[in-house]
Amino acid sequence: MPIKNIAVIGTGYWGKNLVRNFHNLGALRTVCDISPDAVRKFTEQYPGTIGSSSFSEVLADAAVQGVVLATPAVAHAQQAKETLLAGKDVYVEKPLCLSEEEGTELIELAAKRGRILMVGHLLWYHAAVLKLKSLIDTGELGRIQYIYSNRLNLGKLRREENVLWSFAPHDISVILGLLGEMPESIQAQGGNYLHRKIADTTVSLLNFASGVRAHIFVSWLHPFKEQKLVVVGDQKMAVFDDMVPWPKKLALYPHSVEWSGNIPSAHKAEAEYVELEESEPLRAECQAFLDAIASRKPPYTDGKEGLNVLKVLNRCQQALESGVTVPMEQRATEAKYKAHPSAVIDKDVVIGQGTAIWHFSHILAGSEIGPECSIGQNAVIGSKVRVGKGCKIQNNVSIYEGVTLEDYVFCGPSMVFTNVYNPRCEFPRKNEYRQTLVKRGATLGANCTIVCGISIGSYAFIAAGAVVKANVPDFALMVGCPAKQIGWMSRFGERLDLPLTGAGEAVCHHTGERYRLNDGKVSIAA
Repeated sequence: MPIKNIAVIGTGYWGKNLVRNFHNLGALRTVCDISPDAVRKFTEQYPGTIGSSSFSEVLADAAVQGVVLATPAVAHAQQAKETLLAGKDVYVEKPLCLSEEEGTELIELAAKRGRILMVGHLLWYHAAVLKLKSLIDTGELGRIQYIYSNRLNLGKLRREENVLWSFAPHDISVILGLLGEMPESIQAQGGNYLHRKIADTTVSLLNFASGVRAHIFVSWLHPFKEQKLVVVGDQKMAVFDDMVPWPKKLALYPHSVEWSGNIPSAHKAEAEYVELEESEPLRAECQAFLDAIASRKPPYTDGKEGLNVLKVLNRCQQALESGVTVPMEQRATEAKYKAHPSAVIDKDVVIGQGTAIWHFSHILAGSEIGPECSIGQNAVIGSKVRVGKGCKIQNNVSIYEGVTLEDYVFCGPSMVFTNVYNPRCEFPRKNEYRQTLVKRGATLGANCTIVCGISIGSYAFIAAGAVVKANVPDFALMVGCPAKQIGWMSRFGERLDLPLTGAGEAVCHHTGERYRLNDGKVSIAA
């Protein structure tokens, strides 16, 4: 009799199918969902099943060996990590996670703990795809020339992810597996119709070193449902149509092209339907997880396969956003920071671990950016500029030579630095640059202007639109044009109940820190 050792986390749109299959396989022990009503529904439908609304409670159950995650993609990395650390095998619905770094960490953790890490790429458990793989490997189709895949429907519409991430992982997984190689470069375009930031249709082009081209068209705004994969070889063409009945899901077309006098002539042949044994792919996928738990051998769709799909998805997303061809292999420096493909990064720059640089920004030679910074769209970091750790530079900000930002400085959208006090086009003054220092934790509001040659104190707060032309004390709140001090701010960003001059004490209610004013200066009391 099968051992009931599987817990399914999430019982929504797809999770309910996993619950059903693991129950039918006699392996379902626990159903977990944040909705008590959903838990009650499934425990009533499947008597003897344990219900829970606590993920940690499931992980604490020693009888649970395998955990199936059918939760939103944004939660996959953390939940899979916690599952592996709890000493349990894990099956993650696609995608594996959203970050390649997280994917690598999960693979390494699973290996270190001796645990199974499986990804729910369903089509690799479909009889038609397995047969198609065999036909390609044995040369039945000849040399593969191109592949295209359509995954189209009207709904299910989503807001937590775009259609690329919702529909395309299955097709990417199959194409990579059929060809046995990763693409060299990727192009993509899409359309946002229901929400300006969420793509409803995308077309991705994968270019492979072997010369194969693969197109993936996905849409949830289509008049009818279509799930079709076409593989064109120079001997035969194959069509996998998952919307037709089982006897005709996989068809071979032995079409040929003949040449006469440098003129090609196409000869069409009747379709040959490949005999397949009818089965439910999801049941086979669930059984594969149980088999992997029993044998301790990784399934075909293991963490490494999931990571390859994630890498391609990320490059597709980059190509979609930038409109340019994205190489599959990233520059070595991108191993420690992320840069959008449209960003221009000169040689001889230093960029710290975890920093992100977004669309159309330019990092000039000789600049230094610390770790964990965020450089927004259309920003410029000038030559010899120093940016500390954890700074956030919003869209349309230019930081010119002569400016230094200490750690955790916030530069609001379109705020302005200068580096020459009296500029003239006719009379260059590059030898007259004035130094500007912005100290730790300061906030420079949107559209404010910092005239060169001054110092902005630690945790000072410059209001939006202010024009600052003189030194600013630590913790000062500055507004207006020209800027005048109207109060004091805590490290947290809360206005303090202190006079502008004299002496006094105040407490930041968010942090509990006590601030002391003395001789026109504010400091944190010991």
